[in-house]
Parts: sequence; C-alpha cells; structure tokens
Amino acid sequence: MSLAAEATESTRPAGTVRWTVVLAVVLTAVLEVLDSTIVNVALPHMKATFGITNDQTIWILTSYIVASVVVMPLTGFFARRFGRRRLITVAIVGFAVFSALCGLSWSVEVIVLCRLGQGIFGAFLIPLSQSILFDSFPREKRGQAMALFGLGVIVAPVLGPTLGAILTEYFSWRAVFYVNLPIAAFALFMMSGELRRGETRKVSIDWTGLGLMVAMIGALQLVLDQGETRDWFSSPLIQVAAIISAVSGVLFVARGWGLSTNIIDFSLFRDRSFAAANFAMMGFGLAMFGTIAVLPLFVQGLLGYPVLDAGYLFMPRGIAAGFSMVITGSVLVRRFDPRMLVAMGLLLTGTGNIALGWLNLNAGFWDLAIPGVVSGLGMGLFFVPMSTLAFQNVGPDRQDEASGIYGVTRSIGSSIGIAIIGWQVASRTQFHWSVLSSHLTAFNPNVWRYLQPLGLDPTTAEGAGQLAAQLSAQAAMLAFQDAFTLTGWAAFAMLPVVLIMQRPTKIAAAPAH
Repeated sequence: MSLAAEATESTRPAGTVRWTVVLAVVLTAVLEVLDSTIVNVALPHMKATFGITNDQTIWILTSYIVASVVVMPLTGFFARRFGRRRLITVAIVGFAVFSALCGLSWSVEVIVLCRLGQGIFGAFLIPLSQSILFDSFPREKRGQAMALFGLGVIVAPVLGPTLGAILTEYFSWRAVFYVNLPIAAFALFMMSGELRRGETRKVSIDWTGLGLMVAMIGALQLVLDQGETRDWFSSPLIQVAAIISAVSGVLFVARGWGLSTNIIDFSLFRDRSFAAANFAMMGFGLAMFGTIAVLPLFVQGLLGYPVLDAGYLFMPRGIAAGFSMVITGSVLVRRFDPRMLVAMGLLLTGTGNIALGWLNLNAGFWDLAIPGVVSGLGMGLFFVPMSTLAFQNVGPDRQDEASGIYGVTRSIGSSIGIAIIGWQVASRTQFHWSVLSSHLTAFNPNVWRYLQPLGLDPTTAEGAGQLAAQLSAQAAMLAFQDAFTLTGWAAFAMLPVVLIMQRPTKIAAAPAH
C-alpha cells in the first residue's frame, strides 16, 4: 500500500464505509457465483463443439464445483499465511486467467482442467469478499453489508441463466467465460490502494487433517454430482466414493474436534447461532438451488420455451430478490427481530416453490414468473438476516475461516439440492408413467374421446404414438410438480432451526458519515 493510501486509512473516521472496496468485493463475489450457473445454458453448445457425451459434459460443471468446495474451507489458513489482500488479488487474477483459458479451450480435456483452475482460485472469492465487507461496515450497519453481499451471491446465480442465454444466443458459448475478464479487471482496479495490508504469520499445515478433509468433501461432491447419472448406489464408483466420504469424514471430525492445529477450527460450531445458520443454509440450498437448477429443464424441455424466453423467466425472480435484500438490509433488519425475518423468508420461499407445483402443461410466462417473485422476496428476507445471525459472535480474527465454512455449507447444500431434485424428477417420472400407462388401453372410453377429435384410432401406430407422447408429457409434469412441492417443504422444514439461534443484542445507531 502506498504512503498516501496508508495516511488516508489512518485518518479515515471510525465507521466510515469504504465504498470502492465494497463495490470491488461485491463484483468479486459475482465473479464466482455467476460462473456456477451461467455455464449451464451453454452446455449443449459445448457438447456440439467438442462432440462429447452427456457424462463428459457434466464434468465441465462438476470439475469447477469439486475444486471450489474442496479448497474453500482453507480460506482462513491461506489468509493467515499470506494476508487477505495478497490472497484475494492472486485469486482474482488466477480466476480471470483460467476464465480466458476456458474460452480458448480446444478440447473437453482442456476445458475440464481449466475449470478446475477456476474452481481453485474462485473458492477464495466468496469467503474473502464476505470478510472484507464485514470489516468495511460498522457493526450496526452489517445488515447493509449482507444485503450488498447477497446481491452478488444470491441474485447473480438467479440471473446467470438469463445472461448465459443472451451471450450464447447472440455471440458464442465462449463469451460466458470472457465476460469474467472485464469484471475481474474492474474489481482489481477499484481495490488497488484501498484494501489494508493484513498481517501474515507462519502457520503449520496439518497435512493429515487436510488429506482427510479433501477426501471427505471431494468424494461427497462426486457422489452428489454423478449419483443420478450412474444410478446411485448400483454404481461401484458411487459406492466407493460414499464409503471414502463417510470414513474420512468421521476420522476428520473425531481427530480434529479438540485439536488446536486442525485445518478447520471446529470450536466455531460451539456457537449455536453459527451452527444453526450453517444447517439452515444447507436446507435452504435444497429449496432455492434445487428449484433454480430444475426450472430450465422444466420450461425448455417440457413446456418448449425458447432459450431466451427461458432465460428471461429468471429476471422477475432476480429483481424481487435484489429488492428484498436492499429493503431488508437497510430497513427491516434494524427494526425487527432477524429471526422473524428469516422465518418469513422461509415461508415465502416455500410458498413460491409449492405454487410452481400447482402448474400444468398450459402454464404461461407469468404463471411461472409470479411464484418466482414470491420466492425471490423470500430469498432476500432469509439471506440477509441469516448471515447477520450466523456471524454475530464471530470475532474479526476468525472471520475468514468462518466465512469459508459458511461458503462450503452453502455450496454443499446447493449440490445436495440439485442432486435430490434431479433424482426426484427422474424417479417420479418413471413412477407416474407406470401409473398412467396402466389406464391407457383400447378399452378405455376416455382414450377414444381424446383421439376422436384428432381423427386417430388407439389401435393404429399414429394413435398409439400420440398417446405415448401425451403420456410422457403428463408423467413428466407430475414429476416436476412433486419436485417443486418437495423444495417448498424443504424450506418449511428449516423453520424450527430459527428457534435455536440467539437474538442479536441491540446496537445504537451510529452517526451518519
């Protein structure tokens, strides 16, 4: 940091918000989470470019997620070892470099390796951004900090499919990676000279704990990402991965619970608010990310929406979530018990998701968008006060590590949600197909009534084909209804967790600056 910057830092009044840093770290958070959903829309185009199978296409997604989830808990360790400013600068540059390499990739092997690099460097961005935001705001304004952070972490993945659809439709799938470059450059520019140089210290590495943690999280993520594709536990790979994850997880916790040098500080979970918030965030991941992941498949694959229309469908949800976060962070969180706001957020999220389960094959744009708006409002009411409650007892010296753990919980929760909802759609489609098909016979008068206006006969190939197509569509519709209903009840199931959390102590409002 320059002498001028240091002088400015030393004379800055206490409680002053450094908005250049705030903007930089919010953009940094956007970098990481946007990449988790913006790529989804472009996958069919990548598949065509590289001539690859569905399994190989999935690895483009999973390589990023696995690398990110494995490295994210190490944020506190690396921040202590190298300093927060140096770490976030290297992370932004590394993420941008690997983003450019992803866009230049000429084979699936290259893009998977580059996605691993993106995940490794991107893993630090969310926890560090959250920690820096907490330091940039005085305690009485932390609701505002979490609202700004939520705009990046929650709204960006919601709008990711929309941006991905636009870039893919009008440019190329490679543009979904190149869009990261100007965002990274602007974030670095805004951050330069403003971010304080943190103290560094020699930290010993617990290699045994690190190995156990990597095995636990990596194997779990493999099970979640590949389980549905490989028919879950009928696959030897999934069986082995599940055993590795379970055994290494038990050993990691048993060995490290009272170990001061463990790679993860388990004493953070002695704070009931932090522990409950992590559990609730995991359940909310199923409710939110499970729905967001399956919606494009629903509206494009079943309802036949074009790519752009499917992308635009996420805009009302994203706008509602952003509005809710700003109002919650700037007004509501200071006037109401944050636990009440979290409960209201869960109720709205669950209600919006269940409303999606009431739709049919004739659903129009606003039939789909309005439940999304309700869920979006719930997202803002949940995320901002939940983050405030989670970190209310966490000191500045443990902020980076706590943020890393919180980020991993959110990522694993989203992976669990996506895996469960994907499995739910597939299995329930088969179930409903079996039930419905048992009623479709040439002796059923309703079958004749359905085909008669079309001039078809159920005993002919054309008539049987029409029945089969309608049967498949109805079975899939019922399966999606079941999946959306499940995500709604998952949100409701987190309501009792709110009772475990401590109510924050009242803080007198600080004078405006």
